[in-house]
Amino acid sequence: MLRALRNTGVRAALLSAILFGAGTPLAKILLDDDVSPWLLAGLLYCGSGLGLGLYRLIRRAPRVRLARGEIPPLTGAIFFGGVAGPVLLMLGLSNVPASGASLLLNAEGVFTAALAWFVFKENFDRRIALGMLAIVAGAIILSIPSGANFGNPWPSLAILGACLSWGLDNNLTRKIALNDATWLAAIKGAVAGPVNLVLAFALGAELPGILTVTAAMAIGLVAYGISLVLFIVAMRHVGTARAGAYYSIAPFFGAVLAISLGDPLTWPVVVAGLLMAVGVWLHLTERHEHEHTHEPITHDHWHTHDEHHQHDHAPGQDVGPTGWHRHEHTHTALTHTHEHYPDSHHRHSHDSHSHEHSH
Repeated sequence: MLRALRNTGVRAALLSAILFGAGTPLAKILLDDDVSPWLLAGLLYCGSGLGLGLYRLIRRAPRVRLARGEIPPLTGAIFFGGVAGPVLLMLGLSNVPASGASLLLNAEGVFTAALAWFVFKENFDRRIALGMLAIVAGAIILSIPSGANFGNPWPSLAILGACLSWGLDNNLTRKIALNDATWLAAIKGAVAGPVNLVLAFALGAELPGILTVTAAMAIGLVAYGISLVLFIVAMRHVGTARAGAYYSIAPFFGAVLAISLGDPLTWPVVVAGLLMAVGVWLHLTERHEHEHTHEPITHDHWHTHDEHHQHDHAPGQDVGPTGWHRHEHTHTALTHTHEHYPDSHHRHSHDSHSHEHSH
């Protein structure tokens, strides 16, 4: 487990879940002030987009130039995550009781993993699948403390459609995850924020006071913006399904914060915590090692000179004090064996007769 926790992607995914989970009870405090849930979502996303955009301006972040092949995944991620997902969720929430909606929203993690495994061919084994099931089971228990009521099936299908949209968003974002994560998260917030605000105003919502608006946007910057930046970094290092699994423990962190703010400690929280702990343990103790081949590729992203980045620098290309730097570089063909995650440099296919998993 300590070995896994040293991985940048694992730490980023867990911190992403903590920040997102903490946003829920804090946002609930604002909802108690009679703020429209849809308007609140818009303010949270706007806080994310504006905050990260301002951060990039202050830091004078370099302009992001996408490769031609990266434009369709980005467009798809913005459409499914910032437009289709919120619209479908609105259609569903308007006719589904809150208890049923909370349960159905856990499908996002399932769809994210299923699409990663079966459509985008990310590797997994029984250990990872069982870990994902344990984490989702824990989230389900947290969602239905007093039973679930679904009402009419069509709105429920709309919520599942929203979860599928966000699952597609996650998998498409993974394809461009080597780009600046703050830029990607800022773009998503800049689209999803106005979309949610338009939907809220269409339903008759009105803006609350300036303090509530400011608080909502500040929560959005942390719980949506910084959390999404960390999630993109996690996908870059551990793949979509594993990052999504860690992200699915966010409701537990939200419940823990809610308890610290005065909510009672209940058995569902304890049981959910144990299930999620088992699921995370199964993931953290995974070992995946086999001989694999890296095809030649030229790209540009942040990296250090690890075993996959052994190249010379042109004059003036400064590595910097931390060793992290970025520039366009070429990977030559390489065949070797080592323990690895399905990260951005290990998207190879798996022949069941040519590798083994060890745990």
